[in-house]
Amino acid sequence: MALIAEILFSILTGTALFLFGKNLLTIRRNILIGKAAFINDRPGDRWKQVLILALGQKKMFRNPLVAILHIFLYVGFIIINIELLEIIIDGITGSHRIFAPLLGSYYTILINSFEVLAALVLIACIIFYSRRNIIRLKRFISKDLNGWPRSDANIILITEVVLMSLFLIMNATDPATHFLISSYLKPLFNSFNENQLAGIEHTAWWIHIIGIYAFMNYLPYSKHLHIILAFPNAYYAPLEPKGKMHNMQSIQNEVLYAMQPEMAPTEATAPEKFGAKDVMDLSWKNLMDAYSCTECGRCSAACPANLTGKLLSPRKIMMSTRDRLEAVGKNIDTNKTFIADGKSLLHDYITVEELRACTTCNACVEECPVSISPMDIILELRRSLVMEESNAPAEWNGMFSNIENNFAPWKFSPDDRDAWTSQL
Repeated sequence: MALIAEILFSILTGTALFLFGKNLLTIRRNILIGKAAFINDRPGDRWKQVLILALGQKKMFRNPLVAILHIFLYVGFIIINIELLEIIIDGITGSHRIFAPLLGSYYTILINSFEVLAALVLIACIIFYSRRNIIRLKRFISKDLNGWPRSDANIILITEVVLMSLFLIMNATDPATHFLISSYLKPLFNSFNENQLAGIEHTAWWIHIIGIYAFMNYLPYSKHLHIILAFPNAYYAPLEPKGKMHNMQSIQNEVLYAMQPEMAPTEATAPEKFGAKDVMDLSWKNLMDAYSCTECGRCSAACPANLTGKLLSPRKIMMSTRDRLEAVGKNIDTNKTFIADGKSLLHDYITVEELRACTTCNACVEECPVSISPMDIILELRRSLVMEESNAPAEWNGMFSNIENNFAPWKFSPDDRDAWTSQL
């Protein structure tokens, strides 16, 4: 019987790891659908961003209480799963707490620290669940989260509560152990004999490990993928000032050639397209941003357009980009290559009204705890609207015409631009 359990556990572990790796490779493939972008300058500053933003969660500390609870949740969950190593070894070899005799008294100290963290994770999960479903903070009841996104957040919180509870039950029903937190649960099991306690512990052990494997393979389909992607996303985050916009070299060349025709190359070719209409026109960093989005809504809560009732929600921009990228990825899986489906990110997933509402103030970029830039995507889509579709508000068209004819936003001939000085 023990041998069968070990074989089943080994098959379960191998299957879970295989599926997780396969899903991560699919996500990597989807991200690389985007255009190439070289982002590897100043590595020292980039590692500093990883330490401060991803690991240190600097931006979360604008609300210290929430930041501390989030650290309990994040650090606690990650560290507690170090015990997964012992579970895997026990499951494969048929042993029980294999590290206990190796670590001696240090094992009790280690598990005690895990139990304290488990209790803190439970507290944090209950508070976060209450904020979403009882207190109902404004950014958590937004229509952005209608449907699956709202359920996703609750599923994760409930799963973490169940996993931490099972961890404590495993320890409480082991008669050979006496740990800091689970010892308070032992009286709940006083009416059970040793065989029953062993059965409860064994059942909790199996449900716990199956739950961890299920959680691991749920991550690629969840907003909680940021647990993994927050680190590379922080590394590749822009180092320039947040207000800096990247000009299009092809457009700069056109202006230069208009002003100095002699500099135009004899065999100049026009760029294939301007801006971005679909996800494959965005950079891979934009697509990584979409997968890294935590859907916390801090960006939308800070967006002045959103606050004044405009349709724009930076969170929805990221969620729509991810939805479209997933659809493109499934298209490729089905057809081996992307077959046009008559849809695009622009218009079908993100509307013109949303894009025009953006004031490019960078509030969304400033607020994002994992260094996502919804504004980069908005700018690229707006460039496509204006330069590919000639789709711009009437107020903009006058300015565009003046720039084209007079090389300035104003309706004055360049020859008359300094006429006002004659009256001085």
